[in-house]
Amino acid sequence: DAPSPRPLAVVRFATAPQPAFNKNFERLAADVVEYADQQYRVYIFSANPQQAERLKSIFASTGKTGMPFEFVRLAPHEGFIDHTLRLVCYTDHQLFERYHRVTVPRTVEKSERLAWQELNALRKGDYMVHIDHGVGIFDGLVKTVVNGKKQEVVKLIYRDNDVLFVNIHGLHRIAKYKKQDSEPPVVHKLGSGVWQTFKQRAKRKVKDIARELIVLYAQRKRIAGFAFSGDTYLQHQLEASFIYEDTPDQLKATRDVKADMEQPFPMDRLICGDVGFGKTEIAIRAAFKAAVDGKQVAVLVPTTILALQHFNTFAARLADFPVTVDYVSRLRPSPKNKQTLADTASGKVDILIGTHKLLGRQVVFKDLGLLVVDEEQKFGVAAKEKLRQLKMHVDTLTLTATPIPRTLQFSLMGARDLSIINTPPPNRHPIVTEVHPFDERIVADAIRYEMQRGGQVFFVHNRVRDIEEMADVVRRICPDVALRIGHGKMPPEQLEKIILDFMHGAFDVLLCTTIIENGIDIPNANTIIVNGAHAFGLSDLHQLRGRVGRSNRKAFCYLLAPPPISLSNEARKRLSAIEAFADLGSGFNIAMQDLDIRGAGNLLGGEQSGFMADMGFETYQKILHEALAELHDEIPPPDDANAPTTSDAWGQTDCAIDTDMEILIPDSYVSQTAEKLRLYKALDSIDSEAQLQTVVDELTDRFGPLPPEVEQLCRIVRLRRIAIRSGVEKIVLKNRLMILYFISNPLSNYYRSSVFARILQYVQQRPDLFAVKEQNEKLMMTARNVPTVEHAIEILSAMANEQ
Repeated sequence: DAPSPRPLAVVRFATAPQPAFNKNFERLAADVVEYADQQYRVYIFSANPQQAERLKSIFASTGKTGMPFEFVRLAPHEGFIDHTLRLVCYTDHQLFERYHRVTVPRTVEKSERLAWQELNALRKGDYMVHIDHGVGIFDGLVKTVVNGKKQEVVKLIYRDNDVLFVNIHGLHRIAKYKKQDSEPPVVHKLGSGVWQTFKQRAKRKVKDIARELIVLYAQRKRIAGFAFSGDTYLQHQLEASFIYEDTPDQLKATRDVKADMEQPFPMDRLICGDVGFGKTEIAIRAAFKAAVDGKQVAVLVPTTILALQHFNTFAARLADFPVTVDYVSRLRPSPKNKQTLADTASGKVDILIGTHKLLGRQVVFKDLGLLVVDEEQKFGVAAKEKLRQLKMHVDTLTLTATPIPRTLQFSLMGARDLSIINTPPPNRHPIVTEVHPFDERIVADAIRYEMQRGGQVFFVHNRVRDIEEMADVVRRICPDVALRIGHGKMPPEQLEKIILDFMHGAFDVLLCTTIIENGIDIPNANTIIVNGAHAFGLSDLHQLRGRVGRSNRKAFCYLLAPPPISLSNEARKRLSAIEAFADLGSGFNIAMQDLDIRGAGNLLGGEQSGFMADMGFETYQKILHEALAELHDEIPPPDDANAPTTSDAWGQTDCAIDTDMEILIPDSYVSQTAEKLRLYKALDSIDSEAQLQTVVDELTDRFGPLPPEVEQLCRIVRLRRIAIRSGVEKIVLKNRLMILYFISNPLSNYYRSSVFARILQYVQQRPDLFAVKEQNEKLMMTARNVPTVEHAIEILSAMANEQ
């Protein structure tokens, strides 16, 4: 062998790895000061800017303020010390002993993907629902000429070949009709009044129920609750010690919950997040916030197994903090339960976890401040009634993956606050979901594949009377597999041991009933087989599927059911929905689909479900929001209330814009119709300047500098947003004139608002520019000499004092 060539030079780096501090922040502070005294520059790296504030708060709690370090918004894999350059670089994930999140270059946002899928699926001949005109048939995106200027519109065909052109600024008023079954909807005749009558009847029904809800909501706002104090350094330390990086939705939900807790009235917030998306972490943070303020917390769960699992999770997360966590369960010895209840009554227990027995008379809290309810839909009527009474006086946080239609409808109607966690944790895969008839070969292949990769299998068979026979079948087709049976009729101690053994990997297949449905977290189990899947509800299937796919491994869910032809209509819909919504974060979509299939139960009654079938779910929700907006105007505010100052106060949600300017996306700029539609819809649904800038940046990045027509389109978006805030329902921008149509309800709160007062004052000062008139009890203003959209924005901003 030839000798290795000699190196031309030897480079020695005087570097050392970042030392381990084991979350000892006093030691970290001393280290930072020591290096700074030696003229080293100290940097702390993190991709999350909130970490800088958390560190400052933690340092301040140890008596160290004005620490000599600089914060850098980057996330290298490991920190280091370079003695040559006199640099000290720490990374926050090493300081807090958390996983380092690898940032993947941006692909497509979830919201964009959904829009693309929806619009790509839009074909000529599809049924569409216009909120003002009813069901029509989509006939594509067509060009039209207005006063010699080209524009683009969506063409809809109605009965007797009537045609409706929908302006691109009104795409939010149309929705694809989501069929309930194979029967096509009734296509309406334009101008016949049938749709308006139908819509008004639906609104009237919604208002009857919503009136009661709004009164209940207002009562809760008036009840004096405990206003928790702001975040302490301990809160910052707890949140910083989370070993995973928070997802954006998790961060927002955490902020919402803490803001609610700091209000002087009781919180009632629903956190809707898919299984494994971090709802429990939000509950832990809320519980800790309450405990730090001297209040006790009750965590209510549907099963004893879940109570044990939650206890382990809470205890592990709060082990380093001065908080006492305990639980009551029939799986514990009776003397231990009695001691826990005595400690709770005396205030020694800060956080108590248990099943519905927590609502019983024998459980007494010294000072209960927060109630956390996991999967409320699993509790019985009596438990829910007690919960309802508790909620009026205690802050309540409800966690669910798939809220039942009634719960979801209450949130959509504004009777309780709602946070949705849609973004999955990093490195999660969608669960492969397949529907098959029962076939021994499919079962055997699924189990063997999971065994080959060292995993475990759930086999759900929800009939105790013949579960032993099913076990014999599985043992026959997979003789080399270790199998155990678990169901709710077993002695509690035996069942708990089986579940714990499965958690620890003692056997391969757990053949069980739906006892595993809630909260069982076994990352090594990544295949689930559900026998008789047609007999389960939609949310039950989604919860069962959520038992797998809780790690970075690909997971499989096999739903075994009879052939579709022998199933009921609803069972077919449920199975097709669960198969279709296999994406991460689809729990909310499944809840919506459940609401679509089942109706909203007692809340709305059968007739309301019929409304939903005739108009499609999305349009029904728009009508529901319209009805609520009108109701806010009909219900007078309290006598001591200040004059309303925002569009929310008078239910203003939309402004129609009619113009003869050339406002469109030219074919020379974007040629694909589906992509154009997506962009039009994205621009039409914008509600902040930041969102608009994101779309503009995307357009520029993908297609080049904006042509004048697209620039005008973006300005129209700005104009519409200002108009909504100013109480303008419609703008006509033609022939150098701008006609403003104000809110049509003369009794609206808007006409008592400071916004309207400012507009009136401005108009009175400029009689040369404006003409005001009232026609059919509707207020109109005409502004002369308005040649461009920029000019219209300037005038409306000045009127509303937004400049």
